[in-house]
Amino acid sequence: MKQSTTTGRSKGRKTGSAASAQHRTGGRQASARESDSPRGNLNPSRGNDTRSRNTSSSGRTAAGSDTADHNGTHQETKSESSSFTGETHLEKFFLAQLKDIYYAEKKILQSLPKMQEATTTEELKDAFEDHLHQTQRHVKRLEKVFDLLSQRNEGEKCEAIEGIAREVENIINETEAGTLTRDAALIIAAQKVEHYEIATYGGLVQLAITMNLHEAADLLDKTLVEEEDTDARLTEIAENDINLRAEHEDLQGWAAGETEEINSAKE
Repeated sequence: MKQSTTTGRSKGRKTGSAASAQHRTGGRQASARESDSPRGNLNPSRGNDTRSRNTSSSGRTAAGSDTADHNGTHQETKSESSSFTGETHLEKFFLAQLKDIYYAEKKILQSLPKMQEATTTEELKDAFEDHLHQTQRHVKRLEKVFDLLSQRNEGEKCEAIEGIAREVENIINETEAGTLTRDAALIIAAQKVEHYEIATYGGLVQLAITMNLHEAADLLDKTLVEEEDTDARLTEIAENDINLRAEHEDLQGWAAGETEEINSAKE
């Protein structure tokens, strides 16, 4: 099994992706104190680039910024809660997507320890451990969004994440422990998760802005930044080392049964 790049992206595109993320921040380098206070400046009239973003959010602890996010001003919290009825078609869809990603985050909390235990390289183990802590914060942020909207914290089964979780199990079962082939395959599975989350959180942020749920948009946007950072980190780990080393393992990285099946197909 040959793994060239994790997502088919070249290093040039990876650099461009980082530049794009910087562009979306509007070039702002806010202090941690500024980014953690309720901003309320996610104004839909200013377009996508007005989303108040802080690319350093992945370095914050769960007890730091998110406490400030949740405290906010009582007036703004009350306003968002009272303005959201959950009765319009768009509000129902928004709430359904919140429940979907809430279920997904909970499922990811179950899968990440298995992925971490199965990996070979310390660098990838550390990346999975860091994302586990991030995911715990993501769950708490979602619960704050539910609270802002006066809705109960509950998830609805996410078939996409269930499918990727099954894929992770298959990867672990079909690859040899201690191989870089397994690490390369786990990175791809992890990035499938990240891309699903990026798409979901990106859409939720824009819907929240449209519905003038600015504090909710701010919370969701912080998670979006962290998901993008994690995706970029996984790409870097794969392209700098793991994929190249996995290539030289040839078919040895796959379990004996899988290798025999591939050899039989060749014959």
